[in-house]
Amino acid sequence: MLNFTPVQEREIAFADLTARLTPEDLATLTNEMIDEMLALIAGCVDEDVTFIPVDPDAHDSFSAENADVNLAWTLGHVIVHTTASSEESAALAAEMARGVPNHGRSRSEEPWENVTTIAHCRRRLEESRRIRLASLGMWPDSPDLENRHTAYEFVGENNAIGYFVLGLFHDDSHLAQIAEIVRQAKAARGA
Repeated sequence: MLNFTPVQEREIAFADLTARLTPEDLATLTNEMIDEMLALIAGCVDEDVTFIPVDPDAHDSFSAENADVNLAWTLGHVIVHTTASSEESAALAAEMARGVPNHGRSRSEEPWENVTTIAHCRRRLEESRRIRLASLGMWPDSPDLENRHTAYEFVGENNAIGYFVLGLFHDDSHLAQIAEIVRQAKAARGA
């Protein structure tokens, strides 16, 4: 998996981290990320999926409902959020690779309230793997890597490869959260 710490600590630019990656690398990195998430939830049961953890840092400024801004996320919530974000990055990266200028969002997120079983979480992760890998099949043999867009000032301007990696960067930012939810859920049920 990519080590995003140097980017987070502003030791290197995001574009420098992704400069030598190929579409084949993106497939490998996607499989590694999904495998890591599956490993984190390996010992979970259905009860863990809807467990509401203690999260003093909970804050979702993008929440559609004001009541949900400081809501601690369940495991199901984090899984649907991370997968939707990475799929969005993958879809937009495929368009960029084909020379399409960035035109905004391309997001579809399953309602987290519908995710109540660990089997559902695992299916969602495997479905996301399939979607992300399929998006790479949409890339031409010679992708347009001059087509660039700045999604977030923090990471700067990116081409299609960088844009795809933004999804993995976002996934990575939630790994510790997933681990902590799992830890708290298991402790609550005495596992």
